[in-house]
Amino acid sequence: MSRDHVAINRAVWDEDAVNWVNTGERLWALDMPEWGNWGHSEAELGLLPTDMTGRMAVELGCGTGYVSGWMARRGAEVTGIDVSPRQLETARRLAAHHGARITFLEDNAEDTGLPSGTFDFAISEYGAAIWCPPELWLREAWRLLRPGGRLVFLGNHPFAQLCAPASGAPNEMRLHRPYRDMWGADWTEVEFEPSGVCFNLTIADWMALFARIGFVVRRYQELFAPEGASGIRGAIPAEWARDYPVEQVWHLEKPA
Repeated sequence: MSRDHVAINRAVWDEDAVNWVNTGERLWALDMPEWGNWGHSEAELGLLPTDMTGRMAVELGCGTGYVSGWMARRGAEVTGIDVSPRQLETARRLAAHHGARITFLEDNAEDTGLPSGTFDFAISEYGAAIWCPPELWLREAWRLLRPGGRLVFLGNHPFAQLCAPASGAPNEMRLHRPYRDMWGADWTEVEFEPSGVCFNLTIADWMALFARIGFVVRRYQELFAPEGASGIRGAIPAEWARDYPVEQVWHLEKPA
């Protein structure tokens, strides 16, 4: 990928920021966090420690900051990082509204400049997990974590990319691109819902990358649309997402 994905994705998210305000407000107000395009409950998935009192946490690609808000509510001292100043405007406004003391930084999650070994917990729901090259942002997450620290990230499942038409139209029940050598896709100039430059890997390549960096995989989850779901979310029809995993969650640990 030779194009300037950082500048492209910043421009995409700045332009689209107004369309995420209502969603950000709804998610900030939840008592029980919801994850992914289909709103899976934290009670079901368990992405966050129940008690984060005294822990230093960082959200990589925080958008409107609701995940940072959830962690602050559980007692963590939180830093949220995002490349989009307009998304951060919403994040700061909602943090002030909810009385959450969170440090929001406009920066690139691939190279934050923050001190090494600062955080006990790192997380990305989409954010860096799909809009940054895995080799870059995962090495930065490793650097930021203390020994024994955990990283959790949620993003598109590789299957979701395989069945996505090149036009950006909703997924179909057929393969549209090769799985071998998967790197992601450039959705900047597609006909339907342009969404910038996104990154993904085959499951084997994810595992190999974790091993090269030094992460240990503690858990892996594949997420489907719930029974009874309807409509299209994130260009994925419910009928497709009930039969095939639309999202994946990796739970990693930096060994002590």
